[in-house]
Amino acid sequence: MTTYEAVVKGRDNVAQGTMAFRLSKPTGFRFTPGQAVDLALIDPPAQANSSHRLLSLVSAPFEEELAVATRMRLGSAFKRALRALPLNAKISLKGPLGVMTLHQDRSRAAVFIAGGIGITPFMSMLRQAAHDRLAQRLLLLYSNRRPEDAAFLAELQDLERRNENFRLLATMTDIDGWINEGTVKRFVGDAVAPVYYLAGPPAMVDAMTAVLGRAGVSAEDVRSEEFYGY
Repeated sequence: MTTYEAVVKGRDNVAQGTMAFRLSKPTGFRFTPGQAVDLALIDPPAQANSSHRLLSLVSAPFEEELAVATRMRLGSAFKRALRALPLNAKISLKGPLGVMTLHQDRSRAAVFIAGGIGITPFMSMLRQAAHDRLAQRLLLLYSNRRPEDAAFLAELQDLERRNENFRLLATMTDIDGWINEGTVKRFVGDAVAPVYYLAGPPAMVDAMTAVLGRAGVSAEDVRSEEFYGY
């Protein structure tokens, strides 16, 4: 695995308690939408386990910068230090990592089911798909507690308007309740031989795996990624 050096180019609040960090793209760094990087601080805090974090890239390969997004948990010394970095500060990254990437059979639909910050790998895929005018059906079920918690929601709504092959269903558990078997079946409809992708907290991934099992989805058609600790 290659180690690269990048610099912090900016930071943006993308939802309540969630921040995106924009980084320079190192020369020679290439990745597939959905992959992650191991981001490491040059001068980490003294606390244990505070030197690095594995974070999915929300940026797409065609973009000039890299970007990651994370929940800003107050108890994380790493995240406090990351947020405090000045612009143009150096940061180390390793990667790309992960196999949560879009299948190559374009005749089969992709159904993304994201809980909270689990949206990050799907943002990369959807941005690249819109840029490439990908002729593949993409469906996103995106669950958050409240609209203000939903990172990138406005951008996703814009992507849906611009990409006729992409559909979005954003659900809020405080209003709509939890995603269930009926929700999935109605949303997926007549999509051809869909492959399902799950990303979010472990409890959500486990619950959705069970929901898909009850809906008759084969385990071979389900790919998942758990976001431990956010």
